[in-house]
Amino acid sequence: MQIGMMGLGRMGANMVRRLIRDGHQCVVYDINPASVAALVTDGALGAASMDEFVGKLAKPRCVWLMLPAAITGKIVDQVAALMEPGDIIIDGGNSYYHDDVDRAAKLGDKGLSYVDVGTSGGVWGLDRGYCLMIGGPDEAVRHLDSVFATLAPGADAGAPAPDKAAGTAPYGYLHCGPSGAGHFVKMIHNGIEYGVMAAYAEGMNILKAGNAGKVKRAADAETSPLQNPEYYQFDIDLANVAEVWRHGSVIGSWLLDLTAGALKSNASLANFGGRVSDSGEGRWTLKAAIDTGVPAPVLSSALFDRFSSQGESEFADKLLSAMRYAFGGHVEKPKAGS
Repeated sequence: MQIGMMGLGRMGANMVRRLIRDGHQCVVYDINPASVAALVTDGALGAASMDEFVGKLAKPRCVWLMLPAAITGKIVDQVAALMEPGDIIIDGGNSYYHDDVDRAAKLGDKGLSYVDVGTSGGVWGLDRGYCLMIGGPDEAVRHLDSVFATLAPGADAGAPAPDKAAGTAPYGYLHCGPSGAGHFVKMIHNGIEYGVMAAYAEGMNILKAGNAGKVKRAADAETSPLQNPEYYQFDIDLANVAEVWRHGSVIGSWLLDLTAGALKSNASLANFGGRVSDSGEGRWTLKAAIDTGVPAPVLSSALFDRFSSQGESEFADKLLSAMRYAFGGHVEKPKAGS
């Protein structure tokens, strides 16, 4: 099948390569000509402009966008202006599902189909495949099935082949519902991801502090005493703990695999500063939880912790210190390592 891909970053480029491997024809465009040229070398058909990109697509044209959410709406409008009734626009980025609902209605008035695809797999997707959570009209989703099947991981290796008549989920892709449903499911997926990542990080941090009883602590009013230092005499090898948990543990996961790899390559994580970004999905997940009255304390805590890592708690921390000084004359101790 022919598919057009616009946005050839870390995920978009590898998605094109995976599609080409399976015999699909890919027309590609990006504002960075070098990204286009690299994929042309791999067998894609390149375009130097949006007009040329759409013009090289056969009807019904299918354009897949892998772009930051902040610019997706603008690009959708520009692409839609070049397309005709019956054509399909696919958004595989992390757009807000509200926007998908609105875009689908707007494009539907022009006879265009809009399909939103929550795409998970990151930089490993070229070989592992991508988990796809799909929203959109039935006919358009059916038309794209061969593309989804190629991009998805497929059935688990070594396991009996699932009955495809029972659905595509065992193959790694799922039509979740009408436009917006795909990104709604991906939004919650990423909210859960925040929580799982935070749980691993917090647990490892407690293990790291297992030798606190060996560390000399100041005896002053500004330092909480360690009541029983004899219980904290452990020098835990975090990399090996992560490794052993990977084998038979109930908390095993691909995220744990990646954690073990990170700790093995640099146990102190000295090459990271600790600023953890959030790209929107965690915030949107909490908004949905609030709108629907569903409690989500773990996911909210994980999101707020990311805000703290970005320095957003600095003023509040300073104010806490100022209050302690004001009521008790407590003078700040320097941060560890400073």
